[in-house]
Order: sequence, then structure tokens, then C-alpha cells
Amino acid sequence: MIRRWFPYTRLRREQNCTRFTAFTLALIQALGWIFLRLESPRWQALREQHRRLYPHLADKPSTIGDPLRYTVQTLWLLLVRTPNQDQIGRQRFRQRTASFFSALLMIVQRPWNLLSNAFARLPTTLSPQVTKGSHWWDNIQWPLRKGLYIAMGVLALALIVLCITEPFGFLAQLVFVVLLWMLAMLVRRMPGRFPTLLLIVLSVIVSCRYLWWRYTSTLNWNDTFDLVCGLTLLVAETYTWLILLLGYVQTSWPLNRKPAQLPADTDQWPVVDLLIPTYNEELSVTRGTVYAALGIDWPKDKLRIHLLDDGNRPSFKTFAEEVGINYIARTDNRHAKAGNLNHALKLLDGDLVAIFDCDHMPARSFLQLTVGWFLRDPKLALVQTPHHFLSPDPFERNLGTFRNRPNEGELFYGLIQDGNDMWNAAFFCGSCAILRRTAIDSIGGFAVETVTEDAHTALRLHRNGWTSAYLRIPQAAGLATESLSAHIGQRIRWARGMVQIFRTDNPLLGKGLTIFQRICYTNAMMHFLVGLPRLVFLTAPLAFLFFHAYIIYAPAAMILLYVLPHMIHASLTNSRMQGAYRQTFWGEVYETVLAWYIARPTTVALFSPSRGKFNVTAKGGMMEENQFDWQTAKPYLILSVLNILGLGFAVWRLFYGPRDEIFTVIVSVLWVIYNLLIIGAAVAVAAEVRQVRNTHRVLARLPGAVKLADGHSYPCELVDYSDGGVGLQLSQALQLPVGTPVSLILQRGNREFVFTGTLTRSSERFIGLSFARLPAEEKIAFVQCTFGRADAWLDHNSGFEADKPIQSLKEILALGIKGYYRLYEYLPAWVRVLAKPFLHIFQWLGSFLPRMPTSTPLISRPVSRS
Repeated sequence: MIRRWFPYTRLRREQNCTRFTAFTLALIQALGWIFLRLESPRWQALREQHRRLYPHLADKPSTIGDPLRYTVQTLWLLLVRTPNQDQIGRQRFRQRTASFFSALLMIVQRPWNLLSNAFARLPTTLSPQVTKGSHWWDNIQWPLRKGLYIAMGVLALALIVLCITEPFGFLAQLVFVVLLWMLAMLVRRMPGRFPTLLLIVLSVIVSCRYLWWRYTSTLNWNDTFDLVCGLTLLVAETYTWLILLLGYVQTSWPLNRKPAQLPADTDQWPVVDLLIPTYNEELSVTRGTVYAALGIDWPKDKLRIHLLDDGNRPSFKTFAEEVGINYIARTDNRHAKAGNLNHALKLLDGDLVAIFDCDHMPARSFLQLTVGWFLRDPKLALVQTPHHFLSPDPFERNLGTFRNRPNEGELFYGLIQDGNDMWNAAFFCGSCAILRRTAIDSIGGFAVETVTEDAHTALRLHRNGWTSAYLRIPQAAGLATESLSAHIGQRIRWARGMVQIFRTDNPLLGKGLTIFQRICYTNAMMHFLVGLPRLVFLTAPLAFLFFHAYIIYAPAAMILLYVLPHMIHASLTNSRMQGAYRQTFWGEVYETVLAWYIARPTTVALFSPSRGKFNVTAKGGMMEENQFDWQTAKPYLILSVLNILGLGFAVWRLFYGPRDEIFTVIVSVLWVIYNLLIIGAAVAVAAEVRQVRNTHRVLARLPGAVKLADGHSYPCELVDYSDGGVGLQLSQALQLPVGTPVSLILQRGNREFVFTGTLTRSSERFIGLSFARLPAEEKIAFVQCTFGRADAWLDHNSGFEADKPIQSLKEILALGIKGYYRLYEYLPAWVRVLAKPFLHIFQWLGSFLPRMPTSTPLISRPVSRS
């Protein structure tokens, strides 16, 4: 039997072997066709498409959770608009839509077009003197025009009041807010001031309607604890509503004043005393300001520079004598900076007084841009220019936003002061300003009753009938505060001083101010009372989660229908008005950082305005290494812990609370999460980044030339500079060893200046020079050729990104997460070990979140290989 079946078995084996070989060859061919084709351009393009649409999955090893990640990302891609999808078609659609809506806006903007023709056909008896060729409106007598104005105003006010107070049900409120939102979206990108004013009107209607609803329908009068919590939140909301409305009035029409031309005859130019007050600052900080002041373009016999040393230091006196300026000191420090200025005024007799803090280096064109207005307006007391900073403040340095985002002060100097100028309410900011001497004398000198002598002095000038002006042209640059604690200390002084003025010289009371001046000053002072309201907003949802208190006694759906439109319209309007000077939601980060620290001093000053003293802001310091400011961050950490506990209570309420409160719990959880992320952004600011430079580099693009010891010169471009050196881009590579003496040639006007330095670095066509040993005369010339140039700071905001509210919100939320991670990095080692498993869990959960596709092109055409 074995022999009988043996041939058959052998045949079967041979057949199976042949089939297996054929299958193997086919499999190898299939695998080769698949994977070798990945080298073709089309497969490469598809792989790139996969990498673009799934950036977090393309290059990672496969794991068991990837199917879910792909599903989440795919659903996300179906819901959002990805970059580079039909860009041309969308652009054409937007152009057509914009054209249509622009035509529609003209109807909204000129509702009186039909009335115009009707009035034109009226008998000319409306005005007995009809001027040929004039507009029909100009031919109507003033009493009739005034009556028409009043009638239109009353009608508009009645419609607004009706929109604010009319009670709506759920569906009616939904339709109302959708219509107003559509109108806002229609006009938000249209040019001109009319769309801005229309957005303001919409925001005011929605916000006033929200506040009316809050006062009339959302307080639980049957429960004392609910009522107390609800009223606390309502007072905080009323404060923010008032600040919102005052801000709209203040900044709705920025003046954007231009410089006034000076007379050609320099004999008519006034004598200027330029004052540089100092107390305990280093000479290295003050020296640059004096050098820049020496280069100001003004007749030498009409410019007197004075160094006011309240520290009475011999080194400062010697320096003043060396550079040829006047030195003034006094025996006491009474009334701080204001006393220092008043003491100097007794010794001077110039027509105008220019004031610069000792770290603010003026541009050479400062006087030529500002003095012309004094000659044009005999009642002008003050011309203020912006405070620009060449170094990053703690927010910019610790968050990495320097030169990419507007800083905290950009809104005030870019928009608010310009809006104040429209209402003759621009006020003195202590530096970078010039004042009329007779105006200061008429009010008895600089105000000494409060720690913000600058704003108080301006208020007195306006009360006495003097006018002010603001030029939004940076004409000086100074040093920002180096640490978060110093920054907070400076803001505490400002807040305390403004509240002191509000109590002792309230702009709402007394004589001498117009209604709009009162509004501008009141808004500036009340803004610093934001501490307590901000703390209320950061803890308000905890009242419900901890104690089951109904802070807003209304259904959750109605709360969203009133709260969200109020917030959205305010954000859209402020983005339109403030977008170039402060990006959306960043104000909440600034307020959160300061809230805890300004709440107490402003409250104390409100009840006891005499308390508090002047403190000098430290400038020019260094930070040797990265560190976390635990002392400053302590309030943020406490608020974080409280909100995290609130999330724990929320989970408990979801499982064991009443079923009809689930939506309310969810809304409270979203509020808590938002608060946690805003607090996290404040925590990120407390993680101080090292600062080891004695001098700060300024980016620039200036033509120049380098000259070697053998006499050869090569053209170059100065790309950055500091007090101690420069960075140069050469037109050709030079092989020079470090330490080689190299001279830099720069121009200022029609003159050339040569500065001899030492080569400190060399990389292809880029070299760095150090000017550590420049003679005094060359140091003065160098500052005047760089920091003191007339155009030195004109493009300071050219690198700012455009404000996009949704994108800004994403950045703030991401920054909040980053803040907690930075906190984790500074925790003690044993705490990090305990927290590491939780960190891994959060990272694992975060890996399932969708990502926006990258901006790589979609599918490229295959490359022709002819």
C-alpha cells in the first residue's frame, strides 16, 4: 500500500509546492507593485495629502486607538473648512457677497435719500436765502433742522428702548438675536466709520437688553443666599456693562491728529526746558536718554537739558558736567517725582517744559513734531506722545509674544488716548510729553496729592480751561518692567492713584469739564476697579456647584440666549475698534493677572484715599535663569484649586443631582473650564524666562558700511543694534577672526559717523560688533544715529498679526493648557513623580483631539518624465 500511494503523494507534494511558489511570487509582485509605486509622484502626493489632513497620525507608530483617532479627525474635517480648499472660488464668492452687501449697506447708511428729494421739492420759504448750488439741507433754517434732529433722535431712542425692554419668549429671543447677529456679520468687515457705529449700536442694544433681563427676571427673591450671590454677580456685570458703554463713547471716533508745521523763522520758536527726573535708577539706564536728548533737532540756544537727580548722587553730577547739561538736586524727596519737577520749575524760565523718564530716549524729531501745536493754539497746555518700549514686558517675554502681538499698553496709547483727544481729554502720562509753562504755573505746579501726579495734573489743567493734544507717533523708547512682580507693583500704583483722584477730585463733580471729558476721565479711573469684578467672574459658577445657589435664576437655555449674544457682540465690536491694538480675549488675561493685587489697594483708596505712597518702577534688571514666581502666582493657584474642586462637585451633581438641572450643570462646567484656562494663562505669565542681557537689541534695517584696518570698505546693512553693539549683514562674505578691529560707518542726515568696534562673531555674511570702548563723543553720536532717529519707532507695530477672535480664543485656551504644563515643570521632583501618571492620562486623552490640517498644497500633479 505504501508503494502504491507513494507516487501519488509525491505528485501532490510537487503540485502544492508549485502552487505555493506561484502564490509567493504573486504576493511578492503585488507587494512590489504597491510599495514600489509609493516612489511615484502621484503616490508621494497622496502620502503628502494624508500627512496634511492627519498631521498627528501620519508619522507615528500605529496603536490600538488609531481607528478612533482617524474617525474623530475625519468627522472634524467634515465640519470645518480646511485651508487651501477651493481658495479661488471662495475668494470670488466673497467678492460678490461683499459687493452685494456694500450696496445693501448704502441703503442702511442713507435712509434719508427719499426724504432728500421730498425736501428738495418744498417751497423755498423754508429758507428765505437760498444759496445756488448748495445742498438742500443747508438751505433749511436752523430751528427747523434742529427740530428734525430732535425728532429723529427721539424716534431712534424709542425704537432702542423698545428693543431693550420688550419681553420675548424663547423662540422670539432666538429670532431676535439671530437677526442682530446676521446684521453684525454683514457689516463687520466693511470699511468706514458708519459700520463701526452700527456695530456699537447693535452691541449696546444687546448688552442693555441682557442687563434689563438680568435685573427684571433673574433674581431669586425667595432665597436670601441665592439673592446675595445673584446680586454680587449682577453688580460685577453692571460694572463691566458701564465700562463697555463708556469705552464705546470714548473711542468711537479717534481724532488721529497730525503734527502742526512750525514757522520758517526759528526766532519764533520757543525756549524749551527738557527735564529728565531720576531717583534710584542706574547711570547706565539714564545715560542713553541724555545722549539722545543732546541730539534733538532744535536751536541750541533754545534747548536746555536738565538732569533732576532726587538721589543726589555724585556720579550723576559728574556725568552731567562731562556731557554739558544742567544738574539739579534737592535735599529731600518730598512728593517724589512731582516734588522733583516742581522744585526744578522754580529754577527755570523756559516757555515750554518737555519731560522724559530717565529710561525714555527721545527721537531727534520730538520737538519739531509737537511744538507747532502750541504756536497754533494759545490755550494748549499739553502735547502727549506714546510710551513705546524697546524691551519686552513680562507678558511678552514669558509668553513669547514680543513684536508679534500688541502689548498691554498698546490699547491705551494706540486708541484710547486718540479717542480722548477727540473730546479734548488726552491726559499727561508722566513722560514723552511737553507742557506750556504758564499753564503749569496757573494750577500751582504738578499735582502732589495723589501718586499719579500726571493724570491729576491734566485733570486740573482741563478744569481751568486749558486744552490738550495727543500725537499717536512714537517719539521715544524706554525700558519695560523686567519682572512680573515689578510690573504688578507699577500697576498697583497706577490703580491706587487713579482711584485716589476719583475720590478727591471726582471728574463727575465740580466745574470746568465738558460731559465728554467727564466720561473719558471717569472711564480711565473706574477701569482700575476691575479687580473685584474679575474675581467674581472667576468664582461665580462655584456658588452653584458648591452650594446649589442660583446666581442667575432662569432656565439654562434662556441664559445662553442672553449671555452669548452680549459677549459675541461686544467681542465683534471691540475687535473691529481695538483689533490693531489689543487682540480679543487678551484683556481677560491681563485683568486676571492683576485682579487679586489691585482689588485691595483700590478698595482701600476708595474709602481712604490718603493712604499709599509713590513707588519707583525698577528698570534695567536681569534674570540669570528661568524661574517660577511662586509668591506672585499664589492667588492664581488658589483660584485653580477652587475651580478644579468645582469640577468634582459638577460630576457629583451630574450623577446624584436633579435630572432637570443637568443642562445647568453643563453650562456651569463650561464656565469653570473657561475660567481654568484663563487662570492657566496667568500661571504661564508667572513662569519667568531668563533675561541675561544688559542691553536690549532693536531690530532695524539701516544702510551702512564696514571699514577694515587696511582701508577697504564694504557695504552692509545694520539689522539690529543695542547700546553695546550691532549686528550687520554684509554684501559679501569676509573671513575675519574674532577680535579684529572693524569700523562701522553710519549716516545721520547729511553727516557720516565712524564707530570703531571689535568683531565678536562671524557667520558667512553676518557679523557682530561690540562697542564697549567707544569714546564719549562717539557714544553720543551712536545713540543719535540709532535710538534717536526720527523714524526709529514708526514701524513698531508692523509685525502684529491681524485680530481674529476665534483664532485668538484658541490661542488663549492653548496658552492656559501650556501654563499648567509650565507649572508642572517647576514642581518639586517628588510632586512631579506623583503627578506624572495623571499627565500621561491627559496627554493620552489629548491625542484623540482633532487637529487643523496643515497648509501644504492638496494633491500635486505628477511630474512629467519625458
